[in-house]
Amino acid sequence: MPTLAESRAAALQSAFVEAARRNEWSWIADAFYADDCQYLCEYGGTMRVMATSRDQIKATHYGSEMRVGWEGWSFPIERYCTAGDRIITHWWNRGPGRRADGSYFQTPGVSFITIREDGKFVDQLDLFDMAHQIHLCDELEDAGLLSAQLKENWVQPMKAKLIAMLSRRPA
Repeated sequence: MPTLAESRAAALQSAFVEAARRNEWSWIADAFYADDCQYLCEYGGTMRVMATSRDQIKATHYGSEMRVGWEGWSFPIERYCTAGDRIITHWWNRGPGRRADGSYFQTPGVSFITIREDGKFVDQLDLFDMAHQIHLCDELEDAGLLSAQLKENWVQPMKAKLIAMLSRRPA
């Protein structure tokens, strides 16, 4: 019989498939997160997204950040492991379409999640490589698959932040 953490990880894996199919993500916050949960994503040092409640997660991570420009993207959880009240997921930032060789346009990410006794998530840290994500978006643009909204609202600002951060103390 699976543990609570294993059951919740498998349910989250299925939920990500359904959310990508519907291009609607906010319901995941209601289904998985505690009212007072904490979520943090550092975005490779360029931006810090911190949410300290389910409503804030719905307004950021599973809300406004996912609404415009991310159509056709998915974030499948490839694998997960659990230990006690902890879940670690390995997932993909998967863009639309495929490369000429049939491979996905994607970059890896990882989440560290803590759950409580009722299965609700109380803490989550997401990490992924911002430089690879920006490179992926450049590949998508070259292939004609990057939306104009995503380029304007996310890619260009993130590139500018990344360049500024890295240019601060040149080698």
